[in-house]
Amino acid sequence: MNDLVRQHTALGSADLEWLHLLVSEWQLLSDLSFADLVLWVPTLDGSRYVSVAQMRPNTGPTSYQDDMVGHLVPRGRRPLLDAALDEGRIVREGDPEWREEVPVRVESIPVRREGRVLGVIARNTNLLTVRTPSRLELTYLQSASDMAQMIAAGTFPYPGQKGESDLSPRVGDGLLRLDADGLVQYASPNALSAYHRLGLSADLVGLHLGEATAELAPSHAPVDEAMVKLASGWAPRAAEIEGNDCVVQLRAIPLKPKGTRIGSLVLLRDITEVRHRERELLTKDATIREIHHRVKNNLQTVAALLRLQARRMDSDRGRDALNEAVRRVGSIAIVHETLSQNLDERVEFDEIADRVLAMVAELSPGRVTGHTTGRFGILDADVATPLSMVLTEVLQNALEHAFGPGEHGTVEVGATRTPGAGREAGRLRVTVCDDGCGLPDEFDPQRSGNLGLQIVRTLVEGELAGTFDMVPAPGRGTRVILDLPVAPEKQ
Repeated sequence: MNDLVRQHTALGSADLEWLHLLVSEWQLLSDLSFADLVLWVPTLDGSRYVSVAQMRPNTGPTSYQDDMVGHLVPRGRRPLLDAALDEGRIVREGDPEWREEVPVRVESIPVRREGRVLGVIARNTNLLTVRTPSRLELTYLQSASDMAQMIAAGTFPYPGQKGESDLSPRVGDGLLRLDADGLVQYASPNALSAYHRLGLSADLVGLHLGEATAELAPSHAPVDEAMVKLASGWAPRAAEIEGNDCVVQLRAIPLKPKGTRIGSLVLLRDITEVRHRERELLTKDATIREIHHRVKNNLQTVAALLRLQARRMDSDRGRDALNEAVRRVGSIAIVHETLSQNLDERVEFDEIADRVLAMVAELSPGRVTGHTTGRFGILDADVATPLSMVLTEVLQNALEHAFGPGEHGTVEVGATRTPGAGREAGRLRVTVCDDGCGLPDEFDPQRSGNLGLQIVRTLVEGELAGTFDMVPAPGRGTRVILDLPVAPEKQ
């Protein structure tokens, strides 16, 4: 719609926002009318109309099998559009049109904002299945007529109100029609069933909805005055009522077809199962976070035991081996600690990289400084855990072998992320550079028997499906290069 409005019309940003607000609400008008809706806006030179939006009803057969959005028609071809636009009134004159042997009643509703008519809604009703309407259908049609008059007067939709969403109540979910005093004039069967599940034993018709709703609230909780006002239909609001192990969502729409409130529509939906599933998911998320927290605690306990054992070792070689194990366990614990604070199995790895670098830097306090450049971004847990171990091993190898006793130097961790296209995974390129003594002659990182490098090769090539290499750094030192496929970051 944005492209069509900007390309063909003279409407400004505020007018476009009003049309968006209208379109977000007009499924309600379509369902109440049992009719298709097409929004026509005059073009910049006023010689044509362009259709910028279309809606089909959920309550009846469609009048348009084809998509009408983007169609252009010259002014004069559809007199009802001209009359509604020029005179600013709802136009219902004329005989039904025949479309593919289907009679269609066409009406035009001007869309007004701040005294200006921005466009026209063509309401098209399929008359092929016309029969004597039931009381429910009569209530729908009367409510649709009131709403159409509000659109023509510029008093609907209500600014600041959220439009239709997946959970927002719709006409078929349940509908109540209230008079100006908040008394129920009509209750659809679904609406009545929802209130019965809340604990109402009587019929809704004739009851004051606000008072009846307040009585159904839990007795141990204070009655919310806003809830009473919403259920009475005095303001365009939405809320949820919970009682008798049932949750019902309400949405009130005041009806002011001639500027004075004559009553209101209250749409409602039983969302008990939806809320039940949400609570189950919250419980599951909390359980997963608690598991990560406990795993982190257990890993820290293991690291503490290994550290105690290392202090009792007489052999320097054995002590160093245990301290290496402490750092390996610690790198995994860092990932689980981060996962325990998230709602999903994804982590911001830059924070983990900084903590791993700080942990490994304790090997040479004051001699070797480390820093990071670039950005790792958000990674899945099944990538973050092995990558943290790989980073630990590479950094530990650099700090142990690149610098001799008493030497000072730097280690830089760089990350470059390339987004994927379509279903293709992106790439994460990680480099670890030091300015130490460099690699020995004829050193082959793919054949080295060093335990740390064996761990790196296994994790990078096996679990991460990436590549690993060690090459001389420009000037002096060593550069480790990791190239990994990674899933795209979710916004």
